[in-house]
Amino acid sequence: MLRRIELKVLVAVDRGDTISELATKLDHSESYLSRAVGDLVEKGLVHTERDGRRKRVVPSEARAVELYQDLVRQHSHIGFPELLTGKALAVLYYLDQPRTVSEIAGRSDNYRNTVNRVLKRFRDRGLVGADDDRYEFNANFNRLHEFARELAHHLHRHRLEAVAPKGTILWEDYDEFLAQADTEIDAEAFHETGLGRFAAFDLQFLLTSHRYYFYSEELDAVSPAELCCHTLLIDDGSRHRSYCLLLLSHVDVDEEDLREQAAKYDLEDEIDALLRYLETHGEVDDDRLPEWSEFQKLAADYEIEQ
Repeated sequence: MLRRIELKVLVAVDRGDTISELATKLDHSESYLSRAVGDLVEKGLVHTERDGRRKRVVPSEARAVELYQDLVRQHSHIGFPELLTGKALAVLYYLDQPRTVSEIAGRSDNYRNTVNRVLKRFRDRGLVGADDDRYEFNANFNRLHEFARELAHHLHRHRLEAVAPKGTILWEDYDEFLAQADTEIDAEAFHETGLGRFAAFDLQFLLTSHRYYFYSEELDAVSPAELCCHTLLIDDGSRHRSYCLLLLSHVDVDEEDLREQAAKYDLEDEIDALLRYLETHGEVDDDRLPEWSEFQKLAADYEIEQ
């Protein structure tokens, strides 16, 4: 997410430093520092101001920058730029409560060995401890989790505002987010989802004025299982639940994959109710699900066999 040199710049930069002054502070060439500053500008973490022929670097007012600089000031003996590289921020992001290595690995999509190495670095510095194999922060170092969360959110917002200035983030994790926009987004890593995505599976619904996109650098397109979960995140009312039921009836969705996606989005109960509804032909006590006869009629309208 951030390279070591970028973290060093955020530590060292005072309001109004020039590239030359930063290069002297950090003992790097001006060209190297200039590239690092340029990357931070692209991420919205610093900006530059012209002062004659010189360019001055100014930290942004992002909450993540404030948190990070406060941590460094209060714990100057800890080399945070070295500690927070690699997969460290991803691990910290999911340490919002005591978790095992396996839980963190599963949520961050990293190998257990990778998570173990990161946690060992933090444990050796006294930043985290383990009780019954569950890791948690010592003292007030839980602000490291807050920094990881704020940084991820800032970068997500920055990416979204670049393509949809009035967009809204509906759900997010470390490296993905679901967003609502008023206009079409045609940008790398933004994948259409929501009602507009149903057309790819031969289901045409009346669209609202909003468009929905899932940002992920790993996906090629939103799968039916993911689409079902995204639809519930957008609106978990009866109409959208009925749309999910149509999708699950119409497309062969792997149940294991669907349940894994449900766990990712904290929608286990909702997805379980949809699956039981279809399995029992409506024998589910949930006011947000239609009567079976109503759903049969809806399915027939869309030429979906029950």
